[in-house]
Amino acid sequence: MTTLTAPPAEKRSIVEVGGIEAIPLDRRHGSPWQLLATWSAPNLEFATVFVGVLAVFAFGLPFWTAMAALVVGNALGCITHGVLSSWGPRDGVAQMVLGRTAFGTRGNILPAALNTVMAGLGWFAVNSVSGALALATLTGMPAALSLLIIVAIEVAVAFIGHDLVQQFERYATIVLGIVFLLATVFALSAGHLGASSGGKPGAVSFATITLTMSAAFGYAAGWNPYASDYTRYLPARASRRTTGWAAALGNFVSCTVLMAAGAAAATIVDFSKGSPTDLFTSTAVMPGWIGKITLLAIAVGAIAANALNIYSGAMSFLAAGVRIRFALRRAIVALGFGVLGFVIALSALPNAGEAYENFLLVIAYWIAPWLGVVLTDRALRRGTRIAPFLADDARYTNWAGFIAFLVALVVSITLFSNQVQYTGPLAGPVGDITPYVGFTLAALITWGLSRALPPRLGGALPKDGIEVPAHTDAASTE
Repeated sequence: MTTLTAPPAEKRSIVEVGGIEAIPLDRRHGSPWQLLATWSAPNLEFATVFVGVLAVFAFGLPFWTAMAALVVGNALGCITHGVLSSWGPRDGVAQMVLGRTAFGTRGNILPAALNTVMAGLGWFAVNSVSGALALATLTGMPAALSLLIIVAIEVAVAFIGHDLVQQFERYATIVLGIVFLLATVFALSAGHLGASSGGKPGAVSFATITLTMSAAFGYAAGWNPYASDYTRYLPARASRRTTGWAAALGNFVSCTVLMAAGAAAATIVDFSKGSPTDLFTSTAVMPGWIGKITLLAIAVGAIAANALNIYSGAMSFLAAGVRIRFALRRAIVALGFGVLGFVIALSALPNAGEAYENFLLVIAYWIAPWLGVVLTDRALRRGTRIAPFLADDARYTNWAGFIAFLVALVVSITLFSNQVQYTGPLAGPVGDITPYVGFTLAALITWGLSRALPPRLGGALPKDGIEVPAHTDAASTE
């Protein structure tokens, strides 16, 4: 076991310094149960609501069928989220750093880069747009100015770092939870929950159900590549079981409740008739005063979600091996993503709904095979040390994981994807099962190739099960 000690200056700094170094044992703090708030607050936003809207409005499912599909998709994404979160206390490093065991140091650049784009830019833009639209409606300000205000606050929270992010999520969970619970109750009360269809006769089919499941999975599992980013500071002896359950439940409950609100609202109003945030908070769905505070909650919820997106996007950028030799390298990268994300969000303002539907599915396309590889690799390493393979050392390779990821990604997308720009030849009758095919293929190929191209394994874990890898950040001066 390697014990790291932190320089005193790091403890006194307001802004979290460094990049993707392993967290020293003497800086570990917190309780696994704080993850209930960490993973509830970022889902208490309109992007979650809109997944439920899509299930009824875009995919045409009746409310109860939509909810069954949404629950299954959420559950799958949240189970994996709990598993990945449980790795943080033992290893003390970010999720994309842990990916080095599965893909090799150089091979890990691809998934880390994908997550950088999806988290630091994609999700950031999606959430900023919904927050800006809500703030513009509430205040009468131009949408562009509202977007600038939302982005500035998001970047400020992420710039300061981990502890402020956790604090913000904790308080946001309480306030946003109350507001969105009220909004959900009114939406369910006003909704036509017993309607036989979502407005598109004959829309209920295996294809539309799998499409809804994949969209929900894409949303819930969209947090998976961040999982251990927010558990790596927990004490090394924190219960893995409790850590996993707290993260999974926080994610699942918040997703399911808000998606139910969106699905109910879509049985009341036509979401093609205006701004989605305006229609959700209209008097047809909830009383005017609830609508106004819900608009404010949507704006704050966007900040809660994007504080995590920018923070973890910066971590993924550094995990790809980018060397930035500044003490505040993580914070500097977060600031850069805020600027780029603002530009992307500004361009997405006019057509937010369609862009979001496509983005949800694309997220699931790459995360599912990534999950298949990392979970299988971890199973192969059960009971062994992984610290030797997390260092920024390009000499370590794992071709089995890298090949499995690429093959599963290409095959599943080519055959099964269901996008505006491209529809796979097998997508018609089965809908969009790309994530499930990608996950299964990646897991099977990783397992099979590990026989022909066996990865290097570490020695047996210490009796206390604790190991803290050193020098995982290429730019670290420690």
